[in-house]
Order: sequence, then C-alpha cells, then structure tokens
Amino acid sequence: MLDHLLLLWTSYRGDYASGLLLTLRLTGTAFALAMGIGTVAAGFRISPIAPLRVVGTLYVEVFRNIPLMSLILVVAYALPNIDIRLSYSASIIAAMSLVGGSFVCEALRTGVNTVDTGQVEAARSIGLGFLQVLGNVVFPQAFRSMVQPFVSILIGIFLSSSLAGVVGQLDLTAMSSQINNKEALGLLPFAVAAVVYCAISLLVAAAGARVEKLARVVR
Repeated sequence: MLDHLLLLWTSYRGDYASGLLLTLRLTGTAFALAMGIGTVAAGFRISPIAPLRVVGTLYVEVFRNIPLMSLILVVAYALPNIDIRLSYSASIIAAMSLVGGSFVCEALRTGVNTVDTGQVEAARSIGLGFLQVLGNVVFPQAFRSMVQPFVSILIGIFLSSSLAGVVGQLDLTAMSSQINNKEALGLLPFAVAAVVYCAISLLVAAAGARVEKLARVVR
C-alpha cells in the first residue's frame, strides 16, 4: 500500500493537480453562473408579472428534476444538431450552472420569505419600484440568511463536476481513472481522489460557517 501511494505521489501528483485544477475551474465558473441565473429566476418567481412567474416556475421544475449527466450529454452532443456548439468544458459548465441555478432560485426564494414585510412596505411607501426593492432591501437580506444553503449548493456543484469525464474532460475523477488504467492499482487512485474531494468539501463548509456567522453579525 505504501509503495503504491509513493508511486502515485512521485509519478502522478502533477496529474492529480491538473485534474483538481480543472475541477476547481469548472466548479467556480458554474457556481458563479448558477448564482446569477438563480437570482434572476428568483426575481421572476416573486414578480408581480404573471408570465415571468410562469417562466421562473417552469425553469425550476425542469432543471431541478433532470439528471445532470443527461443534461451534459444533451448540451454536448444534441445541441450541435441545431447549430449550437459549445466546447466540452463549456457544455459541462452550462449544464451544472442551469441545474445549480434552479436550487439557488429556491434557496433565495426561501430567504426572501424571511425578510420582514414591513420593510418591503416601507420601501414601497417611499417610491421604490419592484426592482429597487429587490436590489436594495429584499435580496441583500435574503442572501445573508441563506449562506449555508448556498454553501451546500457550491459543494454539490463541486462534487457533481466528477461527471466531466463523460465527455472526455480530465477532471480529478477522470484523471484517477486514467491513472488506474495505467497502473492497475484498483481503488487506490480513486480513494486518493475521494480524500481530496472530502477535504475540500469540509474546508468549504467550515468557511461557509464562518461567513454565516459574520453575515449574522452584520444583519
């Protein structure tokens, strides 16, 4: 076992680092897009305009209930048939951000419900429009109250990036598989990857708890 671990460290640490770097890049980009998409969708969901509410609801119901792997394959291999072509990395990011955005939307909508209605009425009474109320009163408080759900979504996106290998992208999991194909070490290369996933997830959760505490103080 120690010999095999030494082999992985001496011969493949660069490969693991490369896979992890791609995983983090996919995760960071997809999460940022998911936050933007989810915020817009949440605005649609609570909009006074009925067609926007319908669009927001349809978006959430579709993408919250579609398997991520299926969506990645559709974006990567089906969309080119209608002349929409994305790189494989962009296809993965698009799929993860669309699915993640649906969960961000629902988390943010829950946060909106925690905002005192008196503050909303006060904002309207001084002449603020719907978008101004959202941007200046509702969303800032909703974001602070939903730190942990957003952190859970971030961790979920991070872990789901392990599906990047289905379209040939050498993320951390796919790189582990490639190493195992070369060295035939069984589960060991994947166990190393699992430890990395677990460690980063725990670090993100700890950072999220710290941010939540700070946000609670600010509020």
